[in-house]
Amino acid sequence: MNSAFSLAGKRILVTGANTGIGQGIAVSIARAGGAVVGVGRSAMDDTAARVAAAGGAFAAVAADLADPAAAASMLDRVWDEKGPLDGLVNNAGIIRRADAVELTEADWDEVMDINLKTVFFLCQSFARRVLAGGRKGKVVNIASVLSFQGGIRVASYTASKHGVLGITRLLACEWAPKGINVNGIAPGYIETNNTEALRADPDRSASILARIPAGRWGGPEDIGDAAVFLLAPASNYMHGAVVPVDGGWLAR
Repeated sequence: MNSAFSLAGKRILVTGANTGIGQGIAVSIARAGGAVVGVGRSAMDDTAARVAAAGGAFAAVAADLADPAAAASMLDRVWDEKGPLDGLVNNAGIIRRADAVELTEADWDEVMDINLKTVFFLCQSFARRVLAGGRKGKVVNIASVLSFQGGIRVASYTASKHGVLGITRLLACEWAPKGINVNGIAPGYIETNNTEALRADPDRSASILARIPAGRWGGPEDIGDAAVFLLAPASNYMHGAVVPVDGGWLAR
């Protein structure tokens, strides 16, 4: 493998690694030679098996990312117990669907806590350790095409993903001179649990596919391979970029 795209010798923490996009990212990291620390609330046996099949090392860490302070403490614990981290992928996220006039405060807070607040404080915890050790590091935040659009019936999700775009740019401005790259990926419509309801609705699925120039839903591996690029030396001069991986959705 071209060394510019290799993650050999790198340890990357990936949140929400039990399924979907997070699992795809973990497997792609393994294929690029990196070791994965997967974080999630549920069992990650399937991800561990897929990473092993790809020739990689996987360590599972159970954590409830709904508590931002606990999430930050988890990263410090991982650093102390498993060794320094070279990269952080903030992938874990949830979505709540409701008309804006019906969305509850609880649903607003839960989405914002996991999708935005925890993302920021994990970034903060990672950067503190990287800077204290005089190291370099890479952060990849999973945003969304709804970081650029409004969407329908997903008010808290849209707000949180606009926020992810903003803090990715803010942190890049602050940390680029200090050796930390902060970038993001904006997935389009990917085959995951979060899109299961959309794919199960024939009319909605057809309307979505009709707008995607690539003519298909994306797979977790599409996001995983983009994440590898943003974690690898090939992207060393990228700071504050949020790359759409959407089959051309935003181009239309």
